[in-house]
Formats: sequence, C-alpha cells, structure tokens
Amino acid sequence: MKRIVYGANPVRELVQSRPKDVNVVYLAAGDTGAALKDLFGLCRGRGIDVEERERGQLDALAGEGARHQGVVAITGEFAYADLDELLDELEARKVVPLLVVLDGVQDPRNLGAIVRSAHALGAHGVVVGKDRAAPVTPAAVKASAGASEHLPVARVVNVARALETLKERGVWTVGAVVREAPEPSAVDLTGPIALVLGAEARGLRPLVERGCDHKVQIPMVGRVASLNVSVAAGILLHEAVRQRRARAIMAG
Repeated sequence: MKRIVYGANPVRELVQSRPKDVNVVYLAAGDTGAALKDLFGLCRGRGIDVEERERGQLDALAGEGARHQGVVAITGEFAYADLDELLDELEARKVVPLLVVLDGVQDPRNLGAIVRSAHALGAHGVVVGKDRAAPVTPAAVKASAGASEHLPVARVVNVARALETLKERGVWTVGAVVREAPEPSAVDLTGPIALVLGAEARGLRPLVERGCDHKVQIPMVGRVASLNVSVAAGILLHEAVRQRRARAIMAG
C-alpha cells in the first residue's frame, strides 16, 4: 500500500533518510523557487524520479486543505518500529531510554507535533496504540516536519500491556494527569523513563493510569483547565532533558 508525504521539509527528510522507499516526487509545475530547485537536485542525486504536476493535481493527492507547498511524494507504507526491538537496541547501545507513550491520541497533527518535539529534544521513540488512535498519516508527517522519518514510532495492540513490557525491561512509567499530583520537577526523570500522555479530551484511561509508576501534573495558573497534549508532551520532555543535563554536569 502506498502513502503520501507532502510539504518541503517532510519530503526532504524522507528523501535523505529513505531514498529507496520513494517511488516518485511530484513538484508544482512552473514553480522556480529555491526550495523546490534544491529538492529537485536532491532527488536526482539519489536516483529518485521527479515529475511536474499542476497544483490542482497536487491538491487532490495531498487532500483537501493540506499545505503541500508544491511538493508531494509517493512512498511505501510507514515502517513502524517494534517495541521490544527498540528496547533491545537501546540496551545494546547502553542508552538510558527516554520514550513517549500516547494513550488514544486521535489528532494526527498532535501526533506529528509530539514526534517533532520528541526528536528535537532527544527522546528515543514514541509508542502509540493500534486502535482508536491516530496512525502516522500524511498530516502527522507534515506536522512532524519530517521527524517521523528519523524517530522510531512503535505501534502496539494494547497500551496498558506495553506499560507492563516497559516495566519488565526496567523502564519507569510517568503518567501526566490533570488532578493533584507532584510537579514534574519533583519527580526523578533522569533514569529509564516513559512519559505517558492521554487523549485530547479524556486524558489517560483508568487502566493505563493505574499502570503508571508515577503521576505528574503540570502546574498552571490560567483559567484554562488543561493543555493541548502536544504542548504537555513538550513541557515534560523539556523537564526530563533538563534534569538529565543537570545530573550530567554534576557528575562532571
């Protein structure tokens, strides 16, 4: 099954990371901008077919309302990671895992934004559920600015069971909740950690929340009761990275 990737940055990252998976790249006919010229040269240098298409055709390929920036690529299915294999790889590299687990996040743009933040802040992977959750769609790839082509995204049948797997492998799970709980800075995030965030409206499901080793609440002073899940993920990831850097400095 083929999938669509659109947008200058996502397509560039795809071409650079997995050129053999790209069937063809379509560029807007008559567009002489520097970004598209650069992408054309990059594709030709990697032996990827490039064809011009009218913008109306690109609109139809990318989908209604999609901001494709005059670039659409046709490639193979998204290659999800296997959670156990990801953990094996981190163990072999002697890396202290920092993961993000998403419980029922259904907006692909939120998923993409979380993947983007996770990659930028040095996390090692994102775990998503298979059912009632957003897969890695073209909109998710676009929102990730191409980070989805670099950061492993593992897809699991059961998120609660995935938390058990993580704990069996020595990874502590930290769930984000909206009711009273310690602030993230009060919890040690320097060890093997998986940050667990719930769906946009309902938060963590009870079974998933009960499976978390720790709960944290992001302190807020405004009248809005909660944060967008992608913003919350970015805040928690930043705190985890801050703590890890501080510990590394103290260790000298």
